[in-house]
Amino acid sequence: MIRAFYSLCFAVLCVVPVAARAAMVADPGVLYQQMKDAYAKGDAAGWDFRSQEMYFAAILNAGRAYSLQHPEMAAYGELANLTVQIGTGVHYSPLTNHDGAVWWVREASEYVVAHSENPNEISQAQALLQRANAEDDPAALAKFADTDATANVRDYPGNTDALLQQVEADWRGWLITHDPSWRSLALQRAALPTFPVAHLPTNWGNELLASANSASTDRGYTEDDVKNSTTLIARVKAVDPIRVIATVTAVPHDVYLTTLAPADEYFGKRSMSVLEIENRLKHVNFMLDYNYGNRESAETAGVADSIVNMQKVYPRDRDLPKLLYWCYTTAMRMDDDQAKKTASHLKAVLTVEYQDSPEARKILNGTT
Repeated sequence: MIRAFYSLCFAVLCVVPVAARAAMVADPGVLYQQMKDAYAKGDAAGWDFRSQEMYFAAILNAGRAYSLQHPEMAAYGELANLTVQIGTGVHYSPLTNHDGAVWWVREASEYVVAHSENPNEISQAQALLQRANAEDDPAALAKFADTDATANVRDYPGNTDALLQQVEADWRGWLITHDPSWRSLALQRAALPTFPVAHLPTNWGNELLASANSASTDRGYTEDDVKNSTTLIARVKAVDPIRVIATVTAVPHDVYLTTLAPADEYFGKRSMSVLEIENRLKHVNFMLDYNYGNRESAETAGVADSIVNMQKVYPRDRDLPKLLYWCYTTAMRMDDDQAKKTASHLKAVLTVEYQDSPEARKILNGTT
């Protein structure tokens, strides 16, 4: 699986950039070097779980760039195949992967299904497609995430990152489905003596601890939940008592989103800048206030297309969750099929790929 890297490197190095399809510019030489570095680190580490994930992230970055700029080049097909191969190896799940590349995984999988003659490759691509297409199906997405994370625990026994991902999958499954069985499973696994409590992250990890701190049967937790919560808190106190005593709050989501799309860059079929996206949303909402209703549905869909295109190019833009949420709430003010489809897609992207943002939590907590 890893050896496919070499043929890709050759393809990337032999490419001469042509007219770009999107404004984003990515130097093939830079992409090659990033993948080479990730490969070298993985090889030195013996391809543990983290190095596989880092290599996969480098592949996703390159795949996005070639899809947006050079889909006609041979490297595009190489990257699509490599995305499927390595994505299968790391048991990719949209719920626990935070690279903002669900669209590319979907596109790459569709490419392999359409062009490969290898039944195994086609089967792998179809499995990844199921996961990418489950972005708007919380129940299915949660099951896939747990299955895939459990497979990584099996493939990398005792690995800290794999164990963390398994509990993260269950916790995020609880957040998107509100099915308490996922919360119970997260607490159960986090209470195990083999779980690396000292490595809990500041986002979902702090939420998990807050939940454990407040667990009681009066609040809808089972007796086993309370028991597991007590065990978990005791284990965390043993390594980090301050974290348990203090008010547990996550690092603001904006801290992780530091890239900004340039003001003079344009996105989507209607070529909107970020400023125009904001102005269009203001105008649509103004018209909706005057009962224009579904007559604004097509305009809202056009704005949504620009935002989704912006997400493909700048998945770490700080204002992206706010734009997704603003457009989502705008579409929710209408009730025709186009508006419902627009709202559904924006909700899926926001609550799965930017789940830790305040905007996503408004939807997940039912406060929208």
